[in-house]
Amino acid sequence: MKFTNLPNRQRLLVIGAAAVVALYILDSVLITPLTKLWQEHSVEIAELQKSVFNGRDTLARAQQTQRIWAEMQANALPKDTAQAQQEVLAAFDKWRIANNLEFSSQRPQWKGRPADRYSLMEYRVDATGTMPTVSRFLYDLERSPLALRVDSVEITSRDDFGQKLTLGLIVSGLRLAPVERKQ
Repeated sequence: MKFTNLPNRQRLLVIGAAAVVALYILDSVLITPLTKLWQEHSVEIAELQKSVFNGRDTLARAQQTQRIWAEMQANALPKDTAQAQQEVLAAFDKWRIANNLEFSSQRPQWKGRPADRYSLMEYRVDATGTMPTVSRFLYDLERSPLALRVDSVEITSRDDFGQKLTLGLIVSGLRLAPVERKQ
């Protein structure tokens, strides 16, 4: 039985069925994979555009970032641990005298791992003074060009009127050198 011998209705049904099968094959082989590929590429293009924007933004801030980094390096504690410790102790002593505070204890301690490219000097201070002297001391500490960060502040009153205060302070100082291994 030849295709030409079929009645018109059957011929149309065969052509319709063949067209449906051809469209299904075309959809599964070509249209659906290409649509998925285009969607994936659209997402990738959006991510790349965002990355380019971030890169341009970073390049625009490059001079400012380099200036800040140079400032941070210049203000970091010296690489020699004894000199770094002496510098911090001298600064704290200067602020203590200028603000008429009494230090009851000072404990510097180096922290870090030999694998790190930096180390931190944790400096604990216990002091007593009045509200104006304690607040001015903290102000001086925060305004210091040294690479110091206040980690913890605890202020308690030593009398009923709040005139005499105790300051518990933990400060970290940045040194751009690893901590030395103990031998």
